[in-house]
Amino acid sequence: MELAGAVVVVTGGTGGLGSRICRAFGRAGARVAVVYLERQGQANALATELLAGGAAGSLDVQADVTQVGPISGMIERVLEEWGRLDVLVNNAAFNQYVAYPDLDSMTQELWQKILYCNVTGPFLCSKAVAPVMKRQGSGRIVNIGSTAGFSPGGSSIAYAVSKAALAHLTRCLAVAFAPEVLVNGVAPGLMEGTRMTARLHPDQVRRASEEAALGRPVDKDDVADQVVTFARTDSTTGQNVIIDSGRVFH
Repeated sequence: MELAGAVVVVTGGTGGLGSRICRAFGRAGARVAVVYLERQGQANALATELLAGGAAGSLDVQADVTQVGPISGMIERVLEEWGRLDVLVNNAAFNQYVAYPDLDSMTQELWQKILYCNVTGPFLCSKAVAPVMKRQGSGRIVNIGSTAGFSPGGSSIAYAVSKAALAHLTRCLAVAFAPEVLVNGVAPGLMEGTRMTARLHPDQVRRASEEAALGRPVDKDDVADQVVTFARTDSTTGQNVIIDSGRVFH
């Protein structure tokens, strides 16, 4: 897919990784919709920055991407502005640290919130954009997972299970939406400067770097570049790429 002028929607666009993804697409000359839940000022500032950095267009869109109504409103806003939607990046997610043995603290409410935000939300967004992309004859969906989906780790059992489910959802949607829409996933390891990492236990953060073959955290720009690569591809679908400085070998 040619990204110059393409319309890209990034959920969780104001986060540490989400903003890097937005910038990477902006540098590629895409039109980028920065989707946010609460941080309007940051979303607006980022949209302005994208235009200065080479984006063909930018837009900040408020939406709760776990609810059908706001998701529909988000898509309608993008279509009203640009008339098409080429790439969806399901980056928005939620975590909360709960040690694996502490099952009493993993309440049903917390379990449901993590699973709903990290699996059901991406499913609902993907389901909503697929008809638009199919009518266009092409589209790309990239899901942001985690190495926790491939090895027991991350902030909690619920988080690991949610990311494992997202990895398989990626494969299943690749089959469901083919041949017009390609669906892939990127699963980062520990990245500094994200809200997800800020919610981890400090010992967990330390071990993640120490146990990696490269001995360092993941570069957020490396992750963003892989997302852009999946948006460009015409031949890859249903794949999950791990980027974790050499910790989980899948």
